[in-house]
Amino acid sequence: MFKSLRFALALAIGAVAIPVLSESSATASTSPRCVVSLSPTATETLFAIGAGPQVQAVDTDSDYPTHGLPTKRVNALNPSVESVLGICKATTGSTSTKPNLVIISYDANSIKEKLSTLGIKVVEQNAPTSLAGALSQIRQLGGLTGHVSAADAIAASLSRHIAADVKSVPAHPNKKITVYYELDPTYYSLTSTTFVGALMKSLGVVNIADAGATSADAGYPQLSGEYIVGANPKLIFLADTICCRITPAKVASRPGFSNVSAVVNDHVVNLNDDTASRWGPRLGILMNQITAAVKKVLADPRVWK
Repeated sequence: MFKSLRFALALAIGAVAIPVLSESSATASTSPRCVVSLSPTATETLFAIGAGPQVQAVDTDSDYPTHGLPTKRVNALNPSVESVLGICKATTGSTSTKPNLVIISYDANSIKEKLSTLGIKVVEQNAPTSLAGALSQIRQLGGLTGHVSAADAIAASLSRHIAADVKSVPAHPNKKITVYYELDPTYYSLTSTTFVGALMKSLGVVNIADAGATSADAGYPQLSGEYIVGANPKLIFLADTICCRITPAKVASRPGFSNVSAVVNDHVVNLNDDTASRWGPRLGILMNQITAAVKKVLADPRVWK
C-alpha cells in the first residue's frame, strides 16, 4: 500500500515534533558544492532558494521543479552508502566524490549514522507539525547552502500568504464545518496534530479524524467507511488523486457515501498529492485550495438548510 516516501513519513514519523537544530550560515567560500537531497520537500526548497546548481542527486520521489533536476537518483526508502558516496564530480579543487551535504526526511537503513561516520554532513528535516517548523526548515536550508536572503524571503512570503488566507475566512461560530481528509483509498487520514491538520484547524473546521484517532496512530489514523459516513462530513479533501486516481465520482460510488453531505452538495475537493504532502515553497497553493473550499461550504445555502 504505502509505496512512496510521503506515506512512509506520515506513518513512521507521524506527528512527533523534531526540533530543527540551528546551523551556522554558509558563506560563498564554505557553501557545499555537492548536495544530495533525499527529501522531495527539501528538493523543492533547494531549487526555489537558488541552490539548484549545488544539488547533484535527488531521491526517486522528487519531481519538482519539473525541469532542471539532476539525473542521478537515490531510493530514499532503501538507500545505501554506496549509492551516495560516488555521486559528486571530482574537480581540480577537490578530488573527492563524496557529497558535502545530504538532506534526509526519513532515516531509512540508518543512513544518517552511516554517512556521518564517513565524515559526510547529514541534516534530517522531519515532517513538521506547525507552520513555524516548516518555515524554519526553509531558512535552515538557506543557511546551509549560502542562500540566506532567498530562503528568508520565501519563508516571509509564505507566512504572509497563509495569514491572509486565515483572515479571509469569515467567522462562523454557528456553522460547524466537518472535514474528512483522505490520504489513500483505505481511509488513512490525518488529525489536527499534524501539519496539514493544523492548517485546516486554523480555518475553524472540525476534523472528523480527531475523534476517531488513538495515541498509537501518531496523528495518522486509518478510519473506516462506516465511520466516515456516520460522521457525515460537509467537506472532503482527496490527497490521493494521482497515486490512486480517486475522484469525487469514485467517492460517491462507495457504500453509503452518496448520502454524505460533502458528496450531495459537491464539496469533494481534488488535491494534488505532492502539494498536499510537502511543506516547502508550494505550501501556499495547498492553503489556497483548502481556504477556498472552506469558504465555498460556508457560502452554500444547501449545506445549512
